[in-house]
Amino acid sequence: MENGIQIQNFRDIITINDYSRIRKHTQIVNSVLNATSTGSLRQNDKLPSVNELAFDHNISRDTVVRAYTFLKENNIIDSVPGKGYYIKMAANEHKIKVFLLFSKLGHYEKNIFDALSNNLSENATIDLYVYQNDCTRFKKHITDSKQKDYTHFVITADFFDEQHNMTDFIKNEVPQDKLIMLDKKVHKPGEAASVYQDFGGDIYNALIELNPLLKKYKTIKLVCSEKSSLTLNIKEGLFRFCKEFSYIPGVMNCVNEKIERNTAYIDIEENDLIYLVKQIKSSNFIIGEDIGIISYNDSCLKEVLLDGITVITTDFDYIGRQIAYLILNNRKEQIRSRFDVKIRNSL
Repeated sequence: MENGIQIQNFRDIITINDYSRIRKHTQIVNSVLNATSTGSLRQNDKLPSVNELAFDHNISRDTVVRAYTFLKENNIIDSVPGKGYYIKMAANEHKIKVFLLFSKLGHYEKNIFDALSNNLSENATIDLYVYQNDCTRFKKHITDSKQKDYTHFVITADFFDEQHNMTDFIKNEVPQDKLIMLDKKVHKPGEAASVYQDFGGDIYNALIELNPLLKKYKTIKLVCSEKSSLTLNIKEGLFRFCKEFSYIPGVMNCVNEKIERNTAYIDIEENDLIYLVKQIKSSNFIIGEDIGIISYNDSCLKEVLLDGITVITTDFDYIGRQIAYLILNNRKEQIRSRFDVKIRNSL
């Protein structure tokens, strides 16, 4: 017995599931945090050595070192040369508190939130805010956040006309060592972390993959009702592809334009897709022959609508997992999100 805990009982305290999607070093961290929050581990209790824990759970020493390093950097444990690792602080004294700010709240944002919460430790809290693309509300949420002791700020900022001002505002108002930006890289490497999407590069690469199916069309049009930096980057990638592969590029505003034969349409928002579907149903055009549709981001509805809509989709679950990785490991990396193409009958 040492400090009230028998070494052999650590198999019950530190658990590792080989089949879990959560990385093993994170499982160790979560086990220690949970044990301190429930009282199974108390201040000054000794932890197994790196070699002991690696041997008991048949994992690498590097995995244990990574977990212990994180716990030590966050003042949960401490080490004494020649004696080992000890509990320094209970988890509830150093709780992860995340300020999460989305521009809107939909199916895809929910996927990010679920993946983030599932991959953080149980003692972490996430406060979710939505600013509905309103600059004033965006600033107010961030300003009000100063009244709370957040350990991390996860922010989506997409303002077409105010992007430069918003970037400066974030740099001035949010501690850079606590910041994780979503969707785009707006900081220099090492300044702040980000999980970003390369909208221009992704659409360009997706269209190259889809090019054999696109050859039946002469024109490719981006359908967008709203201006944003996102649509600007997608437009740049589209026009680059069209120039290299001899298509006629275009941009369509749903308010007053009609669909045309020999054209493939790329929609970003669900409302734009609905507009296209209504026009197709009121015309004699055959989808996949006369006109084509490529839609951004997959959903169950797009699997069955018009016998299947071809999509280019972001892996939102991956985004959530990477945010958790950055938080749990105190990293300032800039991680590019995954992007996928799913071919269906609409092309």
